[in-house]
Amino acid sequence: MQLTDHVYSLPVTLELGGAERTFTPTAVETEKGLILFDTTIHGYADELEAALGEHGFDFDDVRFVVLTHHDGDHAGALATLQERTDAPTFAHWAEAPYVDGREFPEKSDAERYPPARVDVELIDGVGFSTLAGPIELVETFGHTRGHSSFHLPEEQLLIAGDALTAADGELQGPAAQHTLEMDQAMESVALLGELDVSHTVCFHGGHVDAGSERIREIANSE
Repeated sequence: MQLTDHVYSLPVTLELGGAERTFTPTAVETEKGLILFDTTIHGYADELEAALGEHGFDFDDVRFVVLTHHDGDHAGALATLQERTDAPTFAHWAEAPYVDGREFPEKSDAERYPPARVDVELIDGVGFSTLAGPIELVETFGHTRGHSSFHLPEEQLLIAGDALTAADGELQGPAAQHTLEMDQAMESVALLGELDVSHTVCFHGGHVDAGSERIREIANSE
């Protein structure tokens, strides 16, 4: 789905455990190629490349990979992507040890996804220049220790990662059953409510035409 002239949501629908699950990475164009926000589950890189192909891109067009956090549905296909492209990977410094194998993923009791390198460790407020305007990292801790969301102020767009979810076109709060520190996650929702946002991409639930007002409602509901 093309969200603006230079921003694309990339829904990847997979059959897992007898049910369909959809994950939604996001791609933003720069002068040198795409920034890809998140990947998908290990073993499904081809499906991610097919989602890029819906917009005329492939892995050769990926200039950078940026992770919102280290969970396997976000970072699981990263190692395969790194085998197929020279794109460097960026992740918050608190997430990097779980991605590269120094630490075991916090919410997994099964075999982990293949470790992958993190080339640049990020901090709050780091920005990227794109054809859709600047993108700023916003620390939205709680879902994981270093979870990050990304704000495109010129497009009034929020790439929420798992700081927010969506269902049936309605923006919702973080999923409690998958969140390490729910109180902290709700504080992060309140922080997002201070941004100028008119539409949001959630990794679980996709794009919704809801922003700051709805985010503040979610924050105030707890």
